[in-house]
This record gives sequence, C-alpha cells and structure tokens, in this order.
Amino acid sequence: MTDKPKFEVIDRRKMKAEEEEQQTHHSSEPVEPGGGPRLVVNEAPAVAPAEPPQAAPPPEQEFENALPPAPTAQESKEQKAAYEASADRVEDILRAQNPGLGKQPPVGFEHLVQQFYLSAMIQMGAGTQEGQRPRVDIVGARSTIDMLAVLAEKTKGNLNAQEDRMLQSVLFELRMAFLELTSMINMQSVTPPPSGKP
Repeated sequence: MTDKPKFEVIDRRKMKAEEEEQQTHHSSEPVEPGGGPRLVVNEAPAVAPAEPPQAAPPPEQEFENALPPAPTAQESKEQKAAYEASADRVEDILRAQNPGLGKQPPVGFEHLVQQFYLSAMIQMGAGTQEGQRPRVDIVGARSTIDMLAVLAEKTKGNLNAQEDRMLQSVLFELRMAFLELTSMINMQSVTPPPSGKP
C-alpha cells in the first residue's frame, strides 16, 4: 500500500560532516537529500583532504593586516586642525582658572625620551617613598626600555647630535639600572634561607 507515511532515518553525523565540508570548501552547490528512507550504518564520515599547513604571517604583516586604511591627506589635515583648536580651548580654560600658568611649550623629542625614561625608572621602583616597599614591574621596565631602543633604531640618521646623544645616554642609563636590578633579583633568588642553627 502507498498510504504508509514516508519517513527518513538520517545519521546526523553524516549531515554535520557534509555541512562542514560545504563550509570548508565554500561550495554554492546545494546538497540534494536522498529520496526515500535511508539509514547510514558504519559509514565513516566524509573527511576533507588535509590541506598543507600554512606558515603564519610574520608579526609585522599581521599588524599591517589589522590596521584600518590610512586617512587621506585631506582627512589628516582637517583632523589636525580640529585637534589643535580643541587643545587651544583646553589651554584657554586652564589659563582662565590659573592666570599665572602661561602658554605651554610645544612638545619636542626630548619630552618623548623623558617620558620613556620616567616610565622605566618608576617600573624599576624609583620614586618610592621612604619607608615603603618599592613596587617593581621588571617585565614592564624591559618592555619600556625595548620600545625606547626601537625608537632609537627607527630614528637613526634623523636626529641632530644633541637629540642622539640624549637618547643614547638615556638608553645606556636605563639598561645599567635594569642590569643592577636583575642582578639583585638573581642574588635574592639564589640566597639560601637562613637556618635556625647557630
């Protein structure tokens, strides 16, 4: 009799494997379901052929791929003008509240180097008030010193003699402070604990 209801027994693992294969290959062809009842038993799931592993792009390429498109020259010009106007308004407000403040000098290369220097020294525990235990961020200090070294490398040949001397002196001083600090840390870690014996 043909009055029997039609039914289909489907191994869901089979369908899932087909869907994954379709998504992997981005196929636009529809999957045609088989006609009539079907039962899939002991059938290995479809496995896509293994693709050769692709080498990960270098970090510089990954960073570049994540960047948004660069602004146009006109966009940069307009944005810079808006930024300067906003900064001037902030300065006017500060001078109105503090009449003796005066106009702030423009930020120069020496301010950038000084900021790196202060950050690294604070990370290495400088500036701790007397009687307090210094809080040392040795990993952060290393990162800050390394960033300053990147700045030195990228600005090589583009600095005047005074700027280059200042940058090299600051780098030298920070690296020496880092070496002293890590030597102290190493000595503390290998010093045996005091024994209770006289």
